[in-house]
Amino acid sequence: MIFDCGDEIRLRPFAREDRESLVRLGNNHNVSKWLANLFPHPYTLEDADAWIAHNLDGSVRYNFAIEVRGEMAGGIGLKPMADVHAGTAELGYWLGEPYWGQGVATTAVAAISAYGLDELLFVRLQAEVFAGNNASMRVLEKNGFVREGVLRKHIRKNGVISDCVLYARLRNP
Repeated sequence: MIFDCGDEIRLRPFAREDRESLVRLGNNHNVSKWLANLFPHPYTLEDADAWIAHNLDGSVRYNFAIEVRGEMAGGIGLKPMADVHAGTAELGYWLGEPYWGQGVATTAVAAISAYGLDELLFVRLQAEVFAGNNASMRVLEKNGFVREGVLRKHIRKNGVISDCVLYARLRNP
């Protein structure tokens, strides 16, 4: 499945050829400091290989590479929740630093949101944003996500405990 988002941006499945780009873009403290520890720093070829293998297993596609002008620029995905939270998916995304400030994340979030709400029929998409990541908050707000609250002292990253901001978008508000 490939989403052509216009403006030379598309979402596509991860491929083995993405391994070097994943390392080059992902092995950056300015990127990793805003992401869960699932996204390691330093980011190695072994990490890239494991991520690509995980995404080539043939199951329903929830994770996509963000491609800009034919180059892998980052990643975006949905993580379905379970049990009483079924019907909700957590949205996560990242971009390599050379692609910041160009509207790429806003475009990618629009595409994955439409996919999650209209095709996969999730009732709710939510995203947790580290306090201080104002650019990511703006991306979500531009895509109709509503700030629902602050989860105080919710994140422990690199030995620092901090808040995160919860955003959500509903299929039928």
